[in-house]
Amino acid sequence: MKKFTKVNKDICISCGACEMAAPDIFNYDEDDLAYSMIDDNKGITPVPEEWIDDLIEAYEGCPTEAICVSDQPFENAPVENEEQSGKDLKSKL
Repeated sequence: MKKFTKVNKDICISCGACEMAAPDIFNYDEDDLAYSMIDDNKGITPVPEEWIDDLIEAYEGCPTEAICVSDQPFENAPVENEEQSGKDLKSKL
């Protein structure tokens, strides 16, 4: 199943956990906030299948729940939507 990701920069604390877990997916912008390099944090391009395990590790390791993961693109969806962000998604992963 396809997975999409983006970072809620409003709650990111730049701890480095996501980049350590998934260096092919996450990096830091000019404000030192994490973002998804896959599609410049838009959440509309699927994460390559070979990186899904790293994505899940980053998602589970984020102390502020800033890593958002969805089975659908985030196009036009607010990051704060409970169905697409936060630890409530663990059961779907």
